[in-house]
Amino acid sequence: MINQGEILSTIQMIENENLDVRTITMGISLLDCIDTDIKKSCNKIIKKITSCAKNLVKTGEDIEADFGVPIVNKRISVTPISLIAGACGASSYVEYAKALDFAAKEVGVNFLGGFSALVEKGMTPSDKVLINSIPEALSHTSVVCSSVNIGSTKAGINMDAVSIMGKIIKDTAQLTAEKNSIGCAKLVVFANAVQDNPFMAGAFHGVGEGECVINVGVSGPGVVHAAVKRLGDNASFDEVAETIKKTAFKITRVGQLVAQEASKRLNASFGIVDLSLAPTPAIGDSVARILEEMGLSNCGGHGTTAALALLNDAVKKGGVMASSHVGGLSGAFIPVSEDEGMIEAVNNGSLSIDKLEAMTCVCSVGLDMIAVPGSTTADTISAIIADEAAIGMINSKTTAVRIIPVVGKSVGESVEFGGLLGTAPIMPCNIGDACKFIHRGGRIPAPIQSLKN
Repeated sequence: MINQGEILSTIQMIENENLDVRTITMGISLLDCIDTDIKKSCNKIIKKITSCAKNLVKTGEDIEADFGVPIVNKRISVTPISLIAGACGASSYVEYAKALDFAAKEVGVNFLGGFSALVEKGMTPSDKVLINSIPEALSHTSVVCSSVNIGSTKAGINMDAVSIMGKIIKDTAQLTAEKNSIGCAKLVVFANAVQDNPFMAGAFHGVGEGECVINVGVSGPGVVHAAVKRLGDNASFDEVAETIKKTAFKITRVGQLVAQEASKRLNASFGIVDLSLAPTPAIGDSVARILEEMGLSNCGGHGTTAALALLNDAVKKGGVMASSHVGGLSGAFIPVSEDEGMIEAVNNGSLSIDKLEAMTCVCSVGLDMIAVPGSTTADTISAIIADEAAIGMINSKTTAVRIIPVVGKSVGESVEFGGLLGTAPIMPCNIGDACKFIHRGGRIPAPIQSLKN
């Protein structure tokens, strides 16, 4: 039973602490859209998406009005297109991206994810075509997002794919240079990618999912920050963890309510609630500020990784008690450009890419929305991806890289993306040359913990 105190507490979170449902994401299977004729396949995709998601945006708006809970984004994820397009034998999949973009705009969603390939162990001809199509696809569309899974704990790391993705990111940056290389903000390289992630740009609808599924992502860094602040400086870590757990429980209950209601109204299966604390550029909605409220003078200083580990664990423990279906990424995101506290930490010199890499060992994802000089080489980008994939592989967790080599920009400058993507300071990369390492090719073998059977 929900009592009056809990209702008033939730209202306080919404009105004063930036609590919102970050996204309702509808996952749609496109397996029945496979066709040897690319035009027929694309038409099937448009018909399927516009049929399944025709009421998605309106339903989200209705729930928002009925329950008074802000729902920031309505999104779609689809079956990885490399699995759908292989039958057509085309040399480019840009037409698929355009079809997805058209369908997404028809139903009015913010983003659509799934121009994706899963190549952790090897690449099919279709995977190679999709990957090579990414730069042009992202430069000719506005709401389509792309992802490539290049490693896993079970399979190891596909270093051939890692090498290629460095070049693909550079090409994407170049083709979208007139828009501050924003195409790279819609491209994620994963290790251990999950099939039910509702957040962009890495969302896709996994082959183990149902026909049509609703996944919800709830965000509440501001709520957690306010709760920790109320504790004061003398609270023990046990008290801090307990407070975050209780707060995460309340946040997740909101997501559970919205997910169940959306599933019922849209006649779709309820998938998961993602517990991730996703920050925004708004003041008071920052993961970095939570860490500082625990007692750090600056995010990125010594103690940051320990503070983030406590936060991530407490969020998960509180959230799993509030929903029977927790999934996605679930934890704390640390995207630099989307978190005003992270931006300040970079600008004052306390947060570097190296420190962010250390932090990714204990948080939800990885190096997210990192802007680097446009002169950064493809091999350096590939090496950054390899490092993150190794962290994910060894620790049996999802890691990812969303890095933006901004054409024409150098360290000390910044780039404005707008909206939730925020403002990114250009961060320096390590000067070491990884060319010989990246060009060895082959696979980094799976670690011994992959043999769990």
